[in-house]
Amino acid sequence: MRTSAKKKVSENFTWADYLQWPEERRCEIIDGQIYDMTPAPGTAHQEVSANLMYEFCGFFKNKPCKVFAAPFDVRLAEKKENRNSCSNVVQPDISIICDQKKIDEKGCAGAPDLVVEILSASTASKDQVKKRRLYERHGVKEYWLIHPIERYAHIYALKDGAYELIGVFDDEATLESQLFTGLAVKMTEILPVIKVVKEKAAPYKARK
Repeated sequence: MRTSAKKKVSENFTWADYLQWPEERRCEIIDGQIYDMTPAPGTAHQEVSANLMYEFCGFFKNKPCKVFAAPFDVRLAEKKENRNSCSNVVQPDISIICDQKKIDEKGCAGAPDLVVEILSASTASKDQVKKRRLYERHGVKEYWLIHPIERYAHIYALKDGAYELIGVFDDEATLESQLFTGLAVKMTEILPVIKVVKEKAAPYKARK
């Protein structure tokens, strides 16, 4: 299935449909529409994810908030939807959840407190537009967008029901949470190391 593949526009998918699909089928449902999650994330994406998980797990150790990495289902039900009719099922790259009542064996029912999405070419538009609007609408208090190849990050914080851009940060900056006092991550600690390949200059040959 391709990223653009969907069922009929007039027909929406739900959590009940999602549960019937094979476990190896990785996709998300946003506003009832399917978004494929293949191919698997690239090396830079996975390196940033692993480094962020290390930083977050260290910070939240012995604290009530839980940290989860994808694949981890987050169900965001709209008004008048129930558990089975929920039309939004997403897998944030990293979720921080402080209300443990939201956590069950299937993932998280309700908005995490902080979400991180690590961008790749195939997901950039979805993460920056569709999922940002979804997280804003459902009350995710803080949203980090990390660009591992371009080497910068955005941080959004929810204020009065809408996201405010806290800043755009380059690869030498420190990302500081607005929600969790003391949570700070240096970009140099999470981004892949740039490998510089030096080529030997060809010997000069004088023309005869």
